[in-house]
Amino acid sequence: MSEKQNPIVQIGVVVIGRNEGERLRRCLESVVWHTRKVLYVDSGSTDGSVDIARSLGVVVIELDMAVPFTAARARNEGFRRLREVAPDLGYVQFVDGDCEVVPGWLGKAVLFLDEHADVAVVCGRRRERFPDRSVYNMLCDIEWNTPVGEAKDCGGDAMVRAVALEQVKGYRDDVIAGEDSELCLRLLAADWNIWRLDAEMTLHDAAMLRFGQWWKRTVRGGHAFAERAYLHGASPERHCVRETLSAWVFGGILPLASLAAMYAWGALGFALLAIYPLQVVRLAQRGRRSTRENWWWAFFLVLGKFPEMLGQLRFWWNRFSNRTNTLIEYK
Repeated sequence: MSEKQNPIVQIGVVVIGRNEGERLRRCLESVVWHTRKVLYVDSGSTDGSVDIARSLGVVVIELDMAVPFTAARARNEGFRRLREVAPDLGYVQFVDGDCEVVPGWLGKAVLFLDEHADVAVVCGRRRERFPDRSVYNMLCDIEWNTPVGEAKDCGGDAMVRAVALEQVKGYRDDVIAGEDSELCLRLLAADWNIWRLDAEMTLHDAAMLRFGQWWKRTVRGGHAFAERAYLHGASPERHCVRETLSAWVFGGILPLASLAAMYAWGALGFALLAIYPLQVVRLAQRGRRSTRENWWWAFFLVLGKFPEMLGQLRFWWNRFSNRTNTLIEYK
């Protein structure tokens, strides 16, 4: 019997989004046949996303615009509403509105959690829907390809055990990026496990076709590194400390050192800048994909240190000036 004929009733699905349009329609259509408990949490869309969700019979939660939007806040609101209407719910599949759940994933995830009572979160392979449309989409597809087995974090798409999520009091509403990794840290500290299956999970549509979009997304990544290092960098794992230091060195300290060297020694100061192409070569040789993909990945990994540093500056500026961190959107 197919999944469509045999709905999985012990799980709920929380979809979050903002101005995803037809991407949202594909997302919701991929899950509404498999469970009656589907909630869509909207963060101020102006493109008709709310109407699309309601036309499919999905319960919609529209977040109060007076409170800053975050993906973490949206997931928490959806989870709380699900628990109100289904207090005996075992698992919740969280999905971003620009993703489509692959047929068969929900059943595999439920089976794994049923058989592994110590696992709080299970995720699978997220793939980019159109990796060939731009180098930026291709970079996303490379980013999603992480090792299978026991893991330390997950992405935004994942199935979570409800009791585990309640135990750690859900996501942190004020974390604007990397909230899923931050959640996993607290779950691991509470003696839960995270697991990534060798199974297809979702198709993601980054729709990232311009350099400016990639830049903003990478600024957001730097902000996430800084925030997670601030929250958990003192732990034994030194979470995100290495990533933050790398951004400061390559995105800030090295360029300033090069300027100082040029001021002191003239043209010889340019020699320091040779570190960047050498780093690209080193990383490209370590790549595990095609030669073309390895070179693009290495180039943007090095270039990304500059927007990552800007994202960290943004985090610390907001913190020291007591400003609220707000979403960094690239779409």
